[in-house]
Amino acid sequence: MDNKQERTVIHVEITGQHYYFGSLTAVYTMFTPEELGVALGTLRNFRVMSDKPYINGKCIIRKGTLITMPKKNL
Repeated sequence: MDNKQERTVIHVEITGQHYYFGSLTAVYTMFTPEELGVALGTLRNFRVMSDKPYINGKCIIRKGTLITMPKKNL
């Protein structure tokens, strides 16, 4: 059995800084729609993908995969 661990990660680039979140909803615990220039519903409808980032004049939002070490069964 493949025990590889993969998790979705949302990368937000805003004002030259980079932030990483576990979901689109988590992004809005740190930033407001006004700061990002986009509402959560709009991002969900846009369907951010690894090959399809959301880009506007305020931020870039990308979706990727975080790969971690496999869990060892004890």
